[in-house]
Amino acid sequence: MIPSRLRRRVGRTELAVGAMVVLALVVRLVALGSRPLHWDEARVGYWSLRYLETGHFSYRPVAGGPLVYLLARASMALFGATDFALRLPFALLGAALPGIALLFRSRLRDDEIIALAAVLALNPLLVYYGRFARGDVLAAGFALLVLGFAVRLLDGGGRKNAYGLAAAAALAIASSGFGIVALACLGVAGLLVFDHAALVTSSRPAATRLGEFVARTRGSATPAARALLVFVGIYVFTFAPRAGETDGAGLYTPGTILTAFDAAIFNSVRRFVGVRVVHRYPEYTHEYLPYLGDLLGTLAIAAVPVTALALGAFLVDRYGTSGPRALVSAGAYWAGAALVFVPMLTEVSAPWLGVHVVVPLAIPAAVALAALIRWGRSALDAGDVPRVAATVLIVGALLVQTGGVAASEVYAPSARDTDLAHYAQPPSEFDSFRDNVSEWVGPTDDADVDVLYYGSSMYVAETADDYPPVPDSWGERLPLAWYIAREDADTRSVATEAELRQLSDVPPVVVVPATERGTVAPLLDGYVAHEYDTALWGRRVVVFVKN
Repeated sequence: MIPSRLRRRVGRTELAVGAMVVLALVVRLVALGSRPLHWDEARVGYWSLRYLETGHFSYRPVAGGPLVYLLARASMALFGATDFALRLPFALLGAALPGIALLFRSRLRDDEIIALAAVLALNPLLVYYGRFARGDVLAAGFALLVLGFAVRLLDGGGRKNAYGLAAAAALAIASSGFGIVALACLGVAGLLVFDHAALVTSSRPAATRLGEFVARTRGSATPAARALLVFVGIYVFTFAPRAGETDGAGLYTPGTILTAFDAAIFNSVRRFVGVRVVHRYPEYTHEYLPYLGDLLGTLAIAAVPVTALALGAFLVDRYGTSGPRALVSAGAYWAGAALVFVPMLTEVSAPWLGVHVVVPLAIPAAVALAALIRWGRSALDAGDVPRVAATVLIVGALLVQTGGVAASEVYAPSARDTDLAHYAQPPSEFDSFRDNVSEWVGPTDDADVDVLYYGSSMYVAETADDYPPVPDSWGERLPLAWYIAREDADTRSVATEAELRQLSDVPPVVVVPATERGTVAPLLDGYVAHEYDTALWGRRVVVFVKN
């Protein structure tokens, strides 16, 4: 039985949001490990597994945010090296997104809070990439958490909200480089909202407004300093290197802790700026409009209801008689800034970029959805059949579109015509390799080589893949490298036919680019060939297995 005191604290809105969190968890955990790993996921899995085995970890901007690897390592340590375990922490954090809606209780009505939780729980794009080992949903979610704590602070909330804001900001940055972009876009939105508020109150002298601000913030230096310590502490913990079995600096290695702090606070920034800014031009630049078009295309497929509702809410709120609501404007401005800057700053055009637009759009979309349902309920109470029918048709269409996208994109097998899947997603036929590689490799507790990679495109010198950075040819092995590594298989590579002929004992599994099949097949008598696509198109490999 629920205690009466707790029953009073937990109202219907909180229970409804809790139900949305549970629903979000269910839709993210269903068949979580069924889809083969995308190359990015396989990279995360491989290096997280190496981190688990060796204890060595170092932040590298090209590989994504460090929080991704810390979460993946912890999950695999608990549940084993499986696709499900790798994705589990991302699914759990993605499922927690609806709970953030409760932070906006001072600015949203109860039905708007529930609608926001529903959008965050069920949007197909957030569900698809909430089941994906990347940091985009985490970065956008933590940025939304920053907004929630900021709103509570502005509305007179306790100092703990400042600490929550600082922690969320640090975690957003640690999740992905796009965490910085999300926070910057949120900052742009805040400036625009503040500017509008200043225009509305422009009749009051600037000195008066400044004096009021100083009065409100008097005595906040100590909480601000504590919040800064929270930010720095989480930032250092996530970005600091771990030495493991190496002789380098590590957060847990006596005598090198100060060096690890320096690496976390300063070297991480230097690395990020070097990789993402200084050395990006001109090789990794791109035309803007095609990337913007791809992002708009993703929203047109996976976020039509959210986008339409959000646009309607923004226009009505902005130009209606009651005047704009700051939170609705902030969500719209944040989404607009993301729509401009995300395709500009990304290096790869991919569907997951839409996450950074959908999350802020969820706020105005929720306001519109709640208003639509209220309109329908008032019509029902008044016996207005046409308005009731219109409400049912509109809400039904939104649900059908969302459910259709979820059925055809989120849970359907990956194929070339799957819109939410990125090029580097192996098709469902790759399941055969994943399911059989353990049997093909056999026992791995001896000193023999278990898997051989053939060809210059896959050649990696011995020990060159122990720690990053690795040569580009290592990327040609993805996602096979993850599935082979989790079997604890010993690998070797040869670049030429002559090297292959010189081997006295060929391993039981040989991986070859499909273009080299004709060269290698005559040399592998007694082997059975299995051919796979490791991407949605144009990247085939042949796996020769000893019969």
